[in-house]
Amino acid sequence: MTAMDITIHASFLPHDDPDASLAFYRDTLGFEVRSDVGYDGMRWITVGPADQTSTSIVLEPPVIDPGVTDDERRTIIEMMAKGTYAGIVLATTDLDAAFARLQAGDAEVVQEPTEQPWGIRDCAVRDPAGNLIRIQELR
Repeated sequence: MTAMDITIHASFLPHDDPDASLAFYRDTLGFEVRSDVGYDGMRWITVGPADQTSTSIVLEPPVIDPGVTDDERRTIIEMMAKGTYAGIVLATTDLDAAFARLQAGDAEVVQEPTEQPWGIRDCAVRDPAGNLIRIQELR
């Protein structure tokens, strides 16, 4: 069987404050803004690393799917408030520099750079919407 030619094009993370999320991903993480689209009082902001134009993160309004029930909507909003709803894993060759930049940008630190028992060195922060962002060090 031959492997399929598939890549990860976009991942989605919810935001509850588009301006705060934009500032975090653009100014703190240094991602470029690929699009910023408003519709009916909502905003979808697509960001990504400048040198990886085919990989993006879409910051989207939460619970916009018409199939989400009121109970599910409340649960999602509660989970976002606790920081347990969504997350993403990023990677860098210089974890200490990335962590210093996150701290200087007032990111909510969950875990300082740590050598994990499974052999990965990483750190964790939360973005303004509470999404967990783990950053692994590439070796």
